[in-house]
Amino acid sequence: MTITILDGGMSRELMRLNAPFRQPEWSALSLIEKPSAVQQVHEEFIKAGAEVITTNSYAVVPFHIGEQRFHADGKMLAERAGRLAQTAVQNSGVLTTKIAGSLPPMFGSYRADLIQPDRFAEIAQPIIDGLSPYVDIWLCETQSAIIEPVSVQKLLPKDERPLWVSFTLTDDKPTSEPQLRSGESVQSAVEKMIEIGVQAILFNCCQPEVIEQALIVTRKTLEKHTALHIKTGAYANAFAPQPEDATANDGLDEVRQDLTPLAYLQWAKKWTDYGATIIGGCCGIGVDYIAVLAKNLK
Repeated sequence: MTITILDGGMSRELMRLNAPFRQPEWSALSLIEKPSAVQQVHEEFIKAGAEVITTNSYAVVPFHIGEQRFHADGKMLAERAGRLAQTAVQNSGVLTTKIAGSLPPMFGSYRADLIQPDRFAEIAQPIIDGLSPYVDIWLCETQSAIIEPVSVQKLLPKDERPLWVSFTLTDDKPTSEPQLRSGESVQSAVEKMIEIGVQAILFNCCQPEVIEQALIVTRKTLEKHTALHIKTGAYANAFAPQPEDATANDGLDEVRQDLTPLAYLQWAKKWTDYGATIIGGCCGIGVDYIAVLAKNLK
């Protein structure tokens, strides 16, 4: 089984470099004020062993940069995020590195209740158009509800580039079965992803403890529908559990002290036991974590 190594979280690495960083702009602030820092983080992830890097377009949405700035500069900032990733690949000399275009939650992380179905095209299309010249893979990530990737998939260019969809899971309370933060079941999400023809189903931006069961359900559902050609994967965060009324712009979340690179590796090994072949990290999972994954899983 061949494992593909994703990169880790951008925001904490920007903070480590003392790049511009504050709420509510979050990782978009460096994209606006110090793009060279974004490129440096990409290059460090590639050097650590990441085979897929993700564009720093996650915060290029009105939720983070405001309605006015988004409508004036959203496409330009997405284009800049794509170009910085491309330049990082070229500078690294590892030209086999793939670029995943981050298509984030359009209405805020973890908050399925804030989704406005009639605005998907208005927000997603400029991001897609800006990223399109640079990306090898489309990555809908931190999706809290099935409607998010279903709505965005319709807007993507009709070409051969794969669509990967990564859901975020309820992790603040026990549930009888793994579920998205919307309350929808993982099984129903997987079945819909099979229907719309995705190439990979992942889980991210939730605690590693809840991902294992989601991967088990995913594999069983793929087997049931003879869809094992769809890859699976995971990239957890290092946060404490996030409640259903979480507000991503209220402040920085504390990073768990127990989730060291070696501890994270043990979770990653469990995920591969259940068929996951795409492994990386989300918020709080930095370059040192990715280096450990690349050394031990490749």
